Amino acid sequence: MSTALGKPELRDSFIQAMRGVATSVSVVATDGPFGRFGVTVSAVASVSADPPMVLVCIHRRSPAVRAIEKNGSLTINLLSSEQSSIADVFAGLASARTPFDFACAQWSDNGVAGAQHLENAAASLHASVEAVHQYGTHAVIIARVLAARSTDIEPLVYVRRSYGRVAQHPLLDGVWFE
Repeated sequence: MSTALGKPELRDSFIQAMRGVATSVSVVATDGPFGRFGVTVSAVASVSADPPMVLVCIHRRSPAVRAIEKNGSLTINLLSSEQSSIADVFAGLASARTPFDFACAQWSDNGVAGAQHLENAAASLHASVEAVHQYGTHAVIIARVLAARSTDIEPLVYVRRSYGRVAQHPLLDGVWFE
């Protein structure tokens, strides 16, 4: 395999290094005239608080990218520490369930067309698409947040190919990963 720089070992080293980055796990979903799609992602970030903006990175071959772009909206659902099975379904990895099947959980639109809020998620953000940029293997989607909901539910964390959770340490003043 060759990279743009002609260094396949750089690609492999990069992937290995990025496995050590602990990230939250979200299911990004859309619904509208171009279909209902959801996909598990670990690349979600705040862009701006004024106005509230986020970015999401999704593999460009995912059918969710085109649907999100054409539907013009998305909902980012930050999974709870109890929702790793939902993450697997929307990553296409669940052996006991149909991949990408919304029937694996309860969803609501909260009265907003196109919104796909996951029940019992740690947080959810519904947003309108502002821009989609293609970089390498991924689409970077920039979106303006229209509605936000958060809870005290512990979020799901992913690092070194394993799920975990952020927890309060019983003896220390701080958090740790389990």
